[in-house]
Amino acid sequence: MDKFELIKETIKKYDGEDLRFMEVCGTHTAAISENGIPNLLSPKIHLISGPGCPVCVTVTAVIDRLCELSLTDSTTVLTFGDLIRVKGSNMSLSDARAHGGSVEMLYSPMDAIKMAKRNPEINYVFAAIGFETTTPVYSMVLEETIRQDIHNLKLLTSLKTMPEVIRWVCKNTTNIDGFLAPGHVSVITGSKLFEKLSEETGLPFVVAGFEGAGLLTAVYALMKMKGHSGIKNLYKSVVTENGNEEARKAVDKYFEPCDASWRGMGLIPGSGMRLKKEYLEYDAGSYGLDEDHMPPGCSCARVLTGEISPDECPLFGKKCTPEDAHGACMVSTEGSCYNYFVSGRRKR
Repeated sequence: MDKFELIKETIKKYDGEDLRFMEVCGTHTAAISENGIPNLLSPKIHLISGPGCPVCVTVTAVIDRLCELSLTDSTTVLTFGDLIRVKGSNMSLSDARAHGGSVEMLYSPMDAIKMAKRNPEINYVFAAIGFETTTPVYSMVLEETIRQDIHNLKLLTSLKTMPEVIRWVCKNTTNIDGFLAPGHVSVITGSKLFEKLSEETGLPFVVAGFEGAGLLTAVYALMKMKGHSGIKNLYKSVVTENGNEEARKAVDKYFEPCDASWRGMGLIPGSGMRLKKEYLEYDAGSYGLDEDHMPPGCSCARVLTGEISPDECPLFGKKCTPEDAHGACMVSTEGSCYNYFVSGRRKR
């Protein structure tokens, strides 16, 4: 039996104490479902989706502000896919568009530059949400905006960073045995970022890619490291110890750390990034967008923190489906509820 077959058999036949590992990356959540990973695990190994989907953790105040801007004369809101369907307090951007709001989908961030240059009479607001992975992209957009002397393009930012929210999870969830570290974030931050977190929490972190074999190997590594701190990088083809220093320099040029509000978790000190004061002329009103009002009965907050499994939400698969989503976790293709629904994944 080769090594990988041994790993598969060990994971499937595991019969020790229950183990709970959290994946802190929306793309990992999607890959785990797409690869049928839960069916390859022992019933005593539980994978829990964490707060790593940027659309899911965006509070309603941000959606409300974007809807308000889209309904303002001569203003167009630019956004990537999933965010358009996430409801704010009263409506989504899709609803706002149905009421006459101006909302455009972007497929490339640089399209924002082209649109602003092509239509100088329109004020464009780019919905800049994401983690360490995408913040360098917004830095690039801002760099070009300034370089090309464009004044009708601004950012509405809701940018998050990983370390503090992982600390929050560890303080508020006591039964996590280890973390599948966010692969995409690790490309930028480097695996070293998780060394300190591991030392603080006493929990193991394993960086993994998105292929099925890599994910199973990561689960096996977490099993072996259970009860001990430590970091293991199984994604060395793209994740280095120190990450992408050029990308981080680009971010540091325009953004600075700030407190940030997370859906279901409230304000977490030092968990976000905002435009520096000298660049506030490019900000579309991002400060103070902290309020969060989920739809009645929606359990996204409890799902995001690993308190419950998506299928334990009373709306799951009934009033809340991908076609008629109530909560953000059912809207986003990286959301826990969406992936549970489309893959048939259930709590084990």
